[in-house]
Amino acid sequence: MSSFLRPAADQDPLISGRYRPVTSHFAIAPPVSVVIPAMNEAENLPYVFKTLPEWIHEVVLVDGNSTDDTVQVARDLWPDVKVVEQLGKGKGDALITGFAACTGEIIVMVDADGSADGNEIVSYVSALVGGADFAKGSRFANGGGTDDMTPIRKLGNRVLTSIVNHKFGARYTDLCYGYNAFWKRCLDELALDCAGFEVETLMNIRVAKAGLRVQEIPSHEFVRIHGTSNLRAVRDGLRVLHVILREHGAKRLRSRPPRLAIAPAASRGEVS
Repeated sequence: MSSFLRPAADQDPLISGRYRPVTSHFAIAPPVSVVIPAMNEAENLPYVFKTLPEWIHEVVLVDGNSTDDTVQVARDLWPDVKVVEQLGKGKGDALITGFAACTGEIIVMVDADGSADGNEIVSYVSALVGGADFAKGSRFANGGGTDDMTPIRKLGNRVLTSIVNHKFGARYTDLCYGYNAFWKRCLDELALDCAGFEVETLMNIRVAKAGLRVQEIPSHEFVRIHGTSNLRAVRDGLRVLHVILREHGAKRLRSRPPRLAIAPAASRGEVS
């Protein structure tokens, strides 16, 4: 576990200057915050933190009242991790809590179950500094993939994605995926107000309604390493559908559709 340790901010040579070296050809000035909602994920956090790049500005761990060593493990792995206690319940509530605690200009959402590869963060950040407002992970864009979706979940995701595209003028290839990044300034337009797993769908819909510039990032989803997910396909699928219908009935913020550019597939850890 000691090999995963990150030096404290005042000892890290990568963040001593204004620009943060990301690759040998790419450096950024905007600080990047990574938000990780977690509840009883102590066994998975070593795999999650191992792939996080050292150049990020901060890690915000939102603890959902864990009964295991989630918080202590996080602090051992990333000494300057910012731990925020979740007062409510649900993934949406956890993310809203984490977003509010971020001090970076760019926010990246990463699940705590080990299904996301932190090496892909560079592609998300590259898309944002290149002009996108919202970098949307997609398991079904060219170069993406998933090891953790049953046929019924794939079908449900495809149907719900088609509905959102039709009703909101979007061109998404994936809808219910939690690996996304965006400029913090977009939070006012997103105005998130849901507690559960439907939060990703709500974000995607409000991004479309606000006419924000979207770039899809091919992403590979791995199987959860330890434990079981709280996701329930039918229950949460109905919650997603409810959000779609509710948002379609609400007054649109803007009439123009989002501008969507599909990022080319890239090797893991390389700028796309």
